Amino acid sequence: MYSILLSAGWPIWPLLIISIIGLAIMLERAWYLRQIHIFPKDSLESVFALANAISGQKKVSEDEITAVSQISPAGSLFACILREKSAGSSADSALEELQATAQTTWLKLDRYLGALATIATVAPLLGLFGTVVGMIEIFGSQGAIHGGAGSPQQLAHGISVALYNTAFGLLIAIPALAAWRGLRAMANQRQHECEEFTRQLFKKLYPNSTTSK
Repeated sequence: MYSILLSAGWPIWPLLIISIIGLAIMLERAWYLRQIHIFPKDSLESVFALANAISGQKKVSEDEITAVSQISPAGSLFACILREKSAGSSADSALEELQATAQTTWLKLDRYLGALATIATVAPLLGLFGTVVGMIEIFGSQGAIHGGAGSPQQLAHGISVALYNTAFGLLIAIPALAAWRGLRAMANQRQHECEEFTRQLFKKLYPNSTTSK
């Protein structure tokens, strides 16, 4: 592998760097967007148990609500509704706070996906840049300038730079694009699930509100 990197010339190093970044993003997002991470086991039961307590006019401490917010990335949504209801806020006020909290939660779900999409777009261009550099080396050799065939070593090196960079750029772009589409679908699915559970909780705590229907 090291010999291939040397044969590909210096244009391969930017590709290598973004490939490492892309792989790190894929692994981090695949772990973060797991359903068990967004909705840990028994977490929803705990949230609805607190909702039942609040609906039954029982006192729920701020520490209990704070614990809900720390359960998972979706916990802040549930804690927001519980806190607003516990404070006696109206449905409209609670909904306004919930929308602001939701925006922050969606940003957490979408984090780094834009960078991964950028890598999938830039990698082929960097590969093309390496191809151009290789062609310049071929035609810029001393023999080519004077109309000769150039040294075989110079020609071989230029061709290797061109082909290796093209292949490596595609090798990065194709998995990055596939991973971005898959992770984008996972993020959308987690967002839909958060919206559904939040709607159910809001409806339970504010049953007479038209916004919960």
